[in-house]
Amino acid sequence: MGPVPELDERAQAAADRLRAADRVLLASHIDADGLTSAAIASTALERAGLAHEVIFKKQLDATEIASIAATDYETVLFTDFGSGQLDSISQHVASGDFDCVIADHHQPADPDDCASVVSDTDGYADFECHLNPLLEGIDGASELSGAGASYVLARALGGESNRDLAALAVVGAVGDMQATGGELVGANQGIVADGVEAGVVTETRDLALYGKQTRPLPKLLEYASDVHIPGISNDESGAIAFLEDLGLDLREGSEWRRWVDLTDSEKQTVASALVKRAVSRGVPANKIDRLVATTYTFPAEPEGTELRDASEFSTLLNATARYERADVGLAVCLGERGEPLERARRLLQNHRRNLSEGIEWVTDQGVSQREHVQYFDSGDRIRETIVGIVAGMALGSEGVSRSKPIVAFAAKNDEEVKVSARGTGVLVGKGLDLSVVVGEAARAVGGDGGGHDVAAGATIPAGSEDAFLDEADTIVAAQLS
Repeated sequence: MGPVPELDERAQAAADRLRAADRVLLASHIDADGLTSAAIASTALERAGLAHEVIFKKQLDATEIASIAATDYETVLFTDFGSGQLDSISQHVASGDFDCVIADHHQPADPDDCASVVSDTDGYADFECHLNPLLEGIDGASELSGAGASYVLARALGGESNRDLAALAVVGAVGDMQATGGELVGANQGIVADGVEAGVVTETRDLALYGKQTRPLPKLLEYASDVHIPGISNDESGAIAFLEDLGLDLREGSEWRRWVDLTDSEKQTVASALVKRAVSRGVPANKIDRLVATTYTFPAEPEGTELRDASEFSTLLNATARYERADVGLAVCLGERGEPLERARRLLQNHRRNLSEGIEWVTDQGVSQREHVQYFDSGDRIRETIVGIVAGMALGSEGVSRSKPIVAFAAKNDEEVKVSARGTGVLVGKGLDLSVVVGEAARAVGGDGGGHDVAAGATIPAGSEDAFLDEADTIVAAQLS
């Protein structure tokens, strides 16, 4: 039995299909979840003795699928996308252009839009070799990522010998924001358990701040954004003063120590003082509770590096493929260090600078309001590969409401515009499904898109932004009514 028993039958059918192939074209998405999905699948295929090639796509649309069909591969494995494009994929499968396996977690296409090789299973488009948690009632936005689906497939291909790949599946899930509630849940827990048993994942309760492995203590506190503590967050001198008042030896010479350098006793002192400060400054109790969460680390990686921590590892990966260097991210996932890792770190510095500049631009320009959505159009000021990250970071910041989903536009080329939409768990609980919003609004203006209920993306024709917003506003109003 695999880590997600509900998917065992689908995973075994997909594994059998791949074993029957002479060689496989593995196509995957470019974010952290897509990179880890590809690395897991590639490693599993290699260990199974299956020849394959790996390619990455910014997005999967009819044009990209046609380009895949034009290759001489008879079998294609799609990871971290494919479900939402079953309508187009099914046409090529029906025509005999290629056979396929899909390991994805996004909303599947409407069965009515697909060729006859696709059947209807509980309202979802379904191939025999379509491995998607949504087909078995598992939430693909919060309970299993694309990397998780690839891991389930890897276990079907190689059994327990592939349990070491659970570490990458954890990175993918964390990178896909599936631990925002404080820990990985649902089907992800089975994968974490596999990783712990294999000795490649450590699960602990710890301070829930990004950068515990690599950031000096003042920067760790200053840049903490999930829980804003007045006098510390976004306040360099305040963060330093807070630490100096604790009376601990938090420096090594002139350099500040990092969280990972502290003893358990020192960590307890800092964390307790941080909670006390938050209480005294009126931070709501529900936010204070978020200061401590379940964290996932990888004991095989050197302490004090980005690769030791799931959150930092995923951010490092996001800094590669989103800047046309998927090869670098894949190499790091496959265990290469040296120059690939150093290159990834240089890309990460550039990524952080671009995100900071993007948030600054949104803050300066502000967002525009429709009745049920808010939006900004960055043109060519923010890269289309990171505008969704910027939108998510902006949601809830000064001048940006969390009571409406946010839509972001960025120039893709002279003829197309990238759309990214982000919501909140509270809005999803009230009925928001951005996969439907973005997909239907995009198709209404001649584009296409999809994703998850809390986050989705699309490509639409340049000049159709207002019409897209009209459609999106109407759909959101209906969902939240």
